Amino acid sequence: MKDTHQEDLMHIRSMMERSSRFISLSGLSGIFAGTFALIGSVYVYYLFEKRGIAYFDSKEVSYSLDFIMELAFIGGSILVLGLVSGIFFTYRKSKKLNIPIWTNTTKKLIINLILPLTVGGVFCVALLYHNLLALIAPSTLLFYGLALINAEKYTFSDIKYLGFCEIILGCVSLFYLGKGLIFWGIGFGVLHILYGLIMFKKYK
Repeated sequence: MKDTHQEDLMHIRSMMERSSRFISLSGLSGIFAGTFALIGSVYVYYLFEKRGIAYFDSKEVSYSLDFIMELAFIGGSILVLGLVSGIFFTYRKSKKLNIPIWTNTTKKLIINLILPLTVGGVFCVALLYHNLLALIAPSTLLFYGLALINAEKYTFSDIKYLGFCEIILGCVSLFYLGKGLIFWGIGFGVLHILYGLIMFKKYK
């Protein structure tokens, strides 16, 4: 009888979790997003070298508008690839768990993610407009971390730890302006891969 009660409680808990939290998020999406970010970081470094810019020198360098637009295009491409892979693996996991992907919880999760990211996006555009390029990488890390923490209550609670790591990394990078590519690669690349591996192992 005791075992039956425990099974019933576990079943009720599972049903409540499914209704209140978005649990279709796949660790594989984090791994792929991180991989894309690392590849993008390496490619951007190659572009610096190709243009004769010694990235690791402490000298201030002014970038042409076409180069800035090229960097923005690469960043946008990485974002799109990350989103596509996230949607694909999330859809696949929801099918496997036989749970709907589009629910009120999903809407709340997206809203809580989009709000800080939208504000951060506007802020970064303003930095670009005022030619404060060195602050863009730290800002993306900070606002992304805030977005993850803000959305934590609607998905796996583990995501807040990734958010805290992104914020800490963003704060540190504020004191090393001009080296944003390194911190960007660590934050969106290495941390995403590590988080994805942990999530995949924990919730597979």
